[in-house]
Amino acid sequence: MRPSVSTSTQVPDEFDRNVPRICGVCGDKASGFHFNAMTCEGCKGFFRRSMKRKASFTCPFNGSCTITKDNRRHCQACRLKRCLDIGMMKEFILTDEEVQRKKELIQRRKDEEAQREVQKPQLSEEQRSIIDTLVDAHHKTYDDSYSDFSRFRPPVREGPVTRSASRAASLHSLSDASSDSFSHSPESGDRKMNLSNLLMMYQEQGLNSSPDSKEGEGTGLSMLPHLADLVSYSIQKVIGFAKTIPGFRELTAEDQIALLKSSAIEVIMLRSNQSFSLEDMSWSCGGPDFKYCVNDVTKAGHTLELLEPLVKFQVGLKKLNLHEEEHVLLMAICLLSPDRPGVQDHERVEALQDRLSEVLQAYIRAHHPGGCLLYAKMIQKLADLRSLNEEHSKQYRSLSFQPEHSMQLTPLVLEVFGGQVT
Repeated sequence: MRPSVSTSTQVPDEFDRNVPRICGVCGDKASGFHFNAMTCEGCKGFFRRSMKRKASFTCPFNGSCTITKDNRRHCQACRLKRCLDIGMMKEFILTDEEVQRKKELIQRRKDEEAQREVQKPQLSEEQRSIIDTLVDAHHKTYDDSYSDFSRFRPPVREGPVTRSASRAASLHSLSDASSDSFSHSPESGDRKMNLSNLLMMYQEQGLNSSPDSKEGEGTGLSMLPHLADLVSYSIQKVIGFAKTIPGFRELTAEDQIALLKSSAIEVIMLRSNQSFSLEDMSWSCGGPDFKYCVNDVTKAGHTLELLEPLVKFQVGLKKLNLHEEEHVLLMAICLLSPDRPGVQDHERVEALQDRLSEVLQAYIRAHHPGGCLLYAKMIQKLADLRSLNEEHSKQYRSLSFQPEHSMQLTPLVLEVFGGQVT
């Protein structure tokens, strides 16, 4: 016979879960702590029966049998003695009534849990399908490796220091603040690509276009060529995402263009939050060349009247800790706003937006218990985006009126931001 195995009476949490637990009576695999000792199910049952019957056993040998898994039934006296030696206590044994009450309590808890699960808000198949479609579209139109950024005109951070750049550098709260809010998307190539052509391209070919960037000549705004390519790239990706939103393709071409022109910069700002870091308030899009701070964006012609509230917006959005599903739904809701300039079929666009809003609220109820204020906070972010859009339009107009700067912009940027939709 093999030697008996001793065991301590430590609480279960002190045991390494990766180390097999051994019955202190017979050495078999233990199922847990029973009656104050680590034992297997067999020895647990033996001890309970013996105590309840007040059994008295006599060892047929010399009273010092070694108990093992194989011989534990041969000598009940030494097995019971071993149970007591390792600390098993009859006081821990429940009466029949207590056992029954415990079973009823366990069953009641199971029933309550099952009832809560039934009552828990659930997404419908249609809602789940909409979310899956949007998440898949986002994955196809947002490359988190940012590998395409190397195809843009290169970032040039040297150059004359503008008044906005000086102010940005002097602000402690923004001194490390990162990048262009337009942190991710495709860029237009050597051939002219206007918005209508891009809509048709995505209609016929899907989401896989990524035209090459073009080389540009330097100007006093050293980062303008690079960030213009980045924004142009982003616009193309926003178009690709928009084409997957349920119902968007069924809108008239005029309404599709009106929605995209008015919302593109807002959706780009939402997308850029994925690369925004709260640690240094920057947008990190791959290598060090593509890590953007507020100073970088001032060198593309934007001022702190836009960039300060933009960074504040990015911080607030990041702190909401949105799920990816909530993030893509917010982008789609932002894009399908019926009050955009130039939209003709307001009711149809509003119906599409309402459906997405219902999906978002259903998702929050199902996946954010207690998050009753989250939806309201997300909708407030859309209002913040309107203000940012307005300031961006003012600064873009100022920039585009200067030929030496407007010539650095891509045709797609000029078309999307170049005029008010009427």
